[in-house]
Amino acid sequence: MATKFRASETFFIRKGWLSKGMRYVSQKPDVFVDKKENPMDVLGIGANMVKSLRYWLQAVGLTSEPSRGKRIQKLTDFGTLVHEHDPYTEELGTLYLLQYKLVTDEDMAPAWYYFFNEFTLSEFNREDFLEQIQNYLKMKDTKVALRSLSDDFACIISTYVPKYKSNPSKDSPENNITCPLGELGLIDVLGKEERNILYRKSTPSVRSFNPWVVLAVICDQAKGQEEIGLNDLLNGKRNIGKVFNLDSICMLEILHEVEKTGEIKIIRTAGLDVIRLKNAKRTFIECVENYYADIERTNL
Repeated sequence: MATKFRASETFFIRKGWLSKGMRYVSQKPDVFVDKKENPMDVLGIGANMVKSLRYWLQAVGLTSEPSRGKRIQKLTDFGTLVHEHDPYTEELGTLYLLQYKLVTDEDMAPAWYYFFNEFTLSEFNREDFLEQIQNYLKMKDTKVALRSLSDDFACIISTYVPKYKSNPSKDSPENNITCPLGELGLIDVLGKEERNILYRKSTPSVRSFNPWVVLAVICDQAKGQEEIGLNDLLNGKRNIGKVFNLDSICMLEILHEVEKTGEIKIIRTAGLDVIRLKNAKRTFIECVENYYADIERTNL
């Protein structure tokens, strides 16, 4: 697990990176390892940014590469759908799906996994995060340099909070560079306390979710179960509550929207607080396909 801390080279995902990465990987799977053509020249970014992009494409589930042999990348089934239907990753639903992939992959993005699934403070500063993740890693008997954890925290903040909010005093072109996932509004700045910025995990609006995106996560985590407790959806690691910072009221409103698809039934009688999946074999990819079909119908 420790190997992928600070794997982003401290660069958060820049606007346009993922679409550029998907395009080149689909045309030239060896783009990151070709000995004849310099990846920096092909992609038009610096050496560390090339490493960062190679990492991010995998961390958000768009590409995969083998652990041995020639390390060529290929689009995953999910990446193929995104490349086909939303190549510029402009749809909110796509961003929520990328968020899900990113924060549930403990091997590729351990700091992101920890922040959303294990870190329980809703209001926090940098020191809170560093102290708690170090305790967490100690329990797992894992050693990671404090600088790596600190850099990952800074990268998490830059992923979700525009620089002009977290550092308004530094007026520079760099402050205008934002990460697409910042559109989800999952972290906000509360204020400053002495030399520390205080942050808060924020709950997105119900209207920002497409039911099929939420169902994709639920089905992926259900592992074939027909019934899932509302508490498991809200508090279970890797499920919709943790991944999207939902509170119980917001989650229930979203589930009522999902219920309108006919895919789930919310049951809150006879002491039960569960949802029942109409089709327990429904896959993540099927839900993503339905999501894109849904928005394409809406956009006609």
